[in-house]
Amino acid sequence: MVEKVPEAAFREAIANALIHRVWDVDSQIRVSMFDDKIEVVSPGGLPSGITEDEYLSGKLSVLKNRNLANVFYRLGFVEIFGTGITRIKQVYSEALIKPSFEVSENAIQIVLPVYEESTNLTEDEKVVYKLLSRNMLKSMSEIAPYISFGKSKTTKLLKDMEQKGVIAIEGKGKGTKYRIK
Repeated sequence: MVEKVPEAAFREAIANALIHRVWDVDSQIRVSMFDDKIEVVSPGGLPSGITEDEYLSGKLSVLKNRNLANVFYRLGFVEIFGTGITRIKQVYSEALIKPSFEVSENAIQIVLPVYEESTNLTEDEKVVYKLLSRNMLKSMSEIAPYISFGKSKTTKLLKDMEQKGVIAIEGKGKGTKYRIK
């Protein structure tokens, strides 16, 4: 069985959401599943005394719910406190699209994209691929502003990726649009 989103990363995101959430805020952990990603949002921002950089790098962890964290540790759901984000990043180390982490004053969001290895794409193709979506067709005018290549090189890269079976090209001429297969 092929996992669209790595189980280890999903487990870490859920454990983080439960262990680090603020329980006195009348809000729920939200898990949203889409065709191309899973979003996990936990109410409550970072504990005082820890910066966003420290949290995202795994250098420092301050437990908000020590008892719950100890239960998760004893059950084997977490291995070492403070390594969740680092482990998620490690699981995605070979992935084309990396997970994202957004920290605000009132919530922490982890987005786990569908895992796709980048082994058969050139570095230039990876740049273009990251701008595309599975669900939304994008035209050249929606792609071009975000890359440094000219239109002819971008068109060639897109055609090469279609030949590799990675993307689909729909339409003709100015109506041509692109999406991930």
